[in-house]
Amino acid sequence: MIARLQVEAAGPLTSLQDAGRRGVMRFGVPRSGPIDRFAFAAALTAAKPAEGTAIELSLGGLTLTCLEGEVGFALCGAAFTVEIDGRAIGSWCRATLGPGQCLRIRQSGGNWAYLAFSGSCTTPTWLGSRATHALSGLGGGMVRAGDVLELHATKPLPPAALQAPAPASHPAPIGIVIGPQERFFGAGALQRLCAEPFIATGTFDRMGRALDGAPLLPLRLDMPSEPALPGCLQITGDGRMTMLLADHQTTGGYPKIAAVIGADIDRLAQMEAGTAFHFEAVSVGEAVKRFRRIADWQAAALRALVSADDLALRLLGANLVGGVVDALGTHEA
Repeated sequence: MIARLQVEAAGPLTSLQDAGRRGVMRFGVPRSGPIDRFAFAAALTAAKPAEGTAIELSLGGLTLTCLEGEVGFALCGAAFTVEIDGRAIGSWCRATLGPGQCLRIRQSGGNWAYLAFSGSCTTPTWLGSRATHALSGLGGGMVRAGDVLELHATKPLPPAALQAPAPASHPAPIGIVIGPQERFFGAGALQRLCAEPFIATGTFDRMGRALDGAPLLPLRLDMPSEPALPGCLQITGDGRMTMLLADHQTTGGYPKIAAVIGADIDRLAQMEAGTAFHFEAVSVGEAVKRFRRIADWQAAALRALVSADDLALRLLGANLVGGVVDALGTHEA
């Protein structure tokens, strides 16, 4: 089945993403891919798209009208409101969009969500990936009002409320590993980094997120350009901090006082604007342990999604009345 979807409205950061472009950072090309990696994986698990691609949503949300066919979809990530023809179906959900129906998704909490469709989307690739680099538009591409998305081999999906991750009972600190350019800062800046609160601001895009707090002034800015990775805390000359995200530059000349550990990058990227938090310095070994713990937890959560999905699909497709036997035992029904 083929489905065609008209984009009625889309936020400025809406783009097509796959898991990311590997092996090209040495050529100056960012990996790109999803900002919230677990939410992306959950949407793919629930919708089972043929090529592992989803639409990444942020500010402004997304409105689609189905012009032709029908297509199942799943939405996972931040607390976005979801409506089909004005009927609310909740966040973290799976449903089917039919001809003439309008899907409206709006941001209500957090920053990033992922919309995956059953079937495959006819979008371009760049360097073997559909991950979109937002600044250039290379990859699957930015999603804009007026676009028509064509999906092949689509199928309906049984409606379901998906299990969202349980929120933490208290705001745990964001783990960081100090360095690699801590030598460009005095002892006072390093002490304030973990002692004073910071604020997750509303200033962000796919390259990075600005964090507000006490200025951490570098002693000098004469460092050569060095490699950068997601999670690096880059400090400008006026002491302001930015956490680098999926579309970050591959090299940079500002000192990086620390790096957010892999287990906490997605959490800090999703924090609502104005949220206060603290950093906690950990060793490299502890960072690895935390990443393994959260990876195990996420794998179990995805397995639970698959198990629930398989049961629903088996029941939907099963002939539950075949082989019914007459209660009186006179003949088979």
